[in-house]
Amino acid sequence: MPAFVITPLIIATALFMEQLDGTVLATALPAMAADLHEDPVALKLALTAYLLSLAVFIPLSGWAADKFGARRVFRAAIGVFTLGSILCGFSDSLAAIVAARVVQGLGGAMMVPVGRLVLLRTAPRQEIVRAMAYLTIPALVGPLIGPPLGGFLSTYFHWRYIFWINVPIGLIGAALTTRFIPDLYEENVRPLDVTGAALSGVGLSFIVFGFTILGRGFAPPVVVAAIVAVGAAALYAYFIHAQRTEHPIIDLALLRIPTFRAAIYGGFLFRVGLGAVPFLLPLLLQVGFELSAYESGLLTFVAAAGAMVMKTTAQPILKRFGFRRVLIVNALICTGFLAANGSFTQATPHWLIMTMLLVGGFFRSLEFTALNAICYADIPPESMSNATSFAAVGQQLSLSTGVAIGAAALETARALHGGGTLMALDFPPAFFVVASISAVSIVNFVRLAPNAGDELTGRKALRA
Repeated sequence: MPAFVITPLIIATALFMEQLDGTVLATALPAMAADLHEDPVALKLALTAYLLSLAVFIPLSGWAADKFGARRVFRAAIGVFTLGSILCGFSDSLAAIVAARVVQGLGGAMMVPVGRLVLLRTAPRQEIVRAMAYLTIPALVGPLIGPPLGGFLSTYFHWRYIFWINVPIGLIGAALTTRFIPDLYEENVRPLDVTGAALSGVGLSFIVFGFTILGRGFAPPVVVAAIVAVGAAALYAYFIHAQRTEHPIIDLALLRIPTFRAAIYGGFLFRVGLGAVPFLLPLLLQVGFELSAYESGLLTFVAAAGAMVMKTTAQPILKRFGFRRVLIVNALICTGFLAANGSFTQATPHWLIMTMLLVGGFFRSLEFTALNAICYADIPPESMSNATSFAAVGQQLSLSTGVAIGAAALETARALHGGGTLMALDFPPAFFVVASISAVSIVNFVRLAPNAGDELTGRKALRA
């Protein structure tokens, strides 16, 4: 079996663990809130804490892989993530869950970008799209079985089990990494940008945390405003710092590359909308429609099934139509399916909900595959570790922003309807808000050259 097939399948073990954890947690959130005596919307901190931790620690991943070796860092990351899962299982308060999720985020921050870096450095350029599909097909098993598994455990056992199932998976992943993953080093490792790491970490964490607690009553409005202001000031300071240092932790010069810039800016907006779905949809089904966690999971898992089907067709679709056309048209299709979630009611037949989620999952996964591939289309080899770190920061920050915006829209709709208990009618405005943000992403894709990314699919040779 070729290395570009074996390597992504092993890396997918870590992605499977991360995706399983996230989708199971989203489904179990209402049960966790009841057990911990917290508002379900307040439990979004457990989702955001993980994404926030990723955004803070991911910038260090590329440098760490170059310095200490990709295999060693990847294996250690799996261990830290597994430890965080164990701590989550023993948590008995919202604060403890949030702290444990931060530990998980530290492991996840190294797992995903370092794994992707190994893949990009070992796969032939014309095989990158196919290798990305091999990477994500096993990883999608997590979202496929996560919702029904999380619902089953939360309904018939206890939500704590959803975290402990990561332990055997983590042990298997560490063993496979030791046996098969090449230990790639860089001969000339750039110095660590300590100042940049501190500024970007403070900026990203303060801004996301400020938006997360906005309107939740966790702190007075003036305190929330101060937190956001400090974050914005730190990010501005980092922007100035990055212009003056030779080796910034997040290399903003990469944004001069058109394909990378489109993937970062357009991908951020697209993922903001989609990042809110794992938070909003289970709440709608369980709190709004009064379904059990298990029933909710049995409805939502089909989105991952649609995504898995797409992975076998991504290469021919991109080769036939090109990255630019696919990114534009498919973003609009995905936006339509996202907004359609807001039209669901208790009277909507379950087969129709599942059909919409299945087809929507197909198109959403196509967009993600196209974005993940074209992001690295024109990146020189010596900048690949910087690019993977930068892209991973943007992805995770957009997902946490999506959760925060989705929750804020939900809270606003609830307030306009008189406050009190969440109701089904509070959810449509939230879905429409995040869908509109995703739609704006096409502004960045229309600026791509018609032949952008053709080398990755063989379309360049086909056109010749």
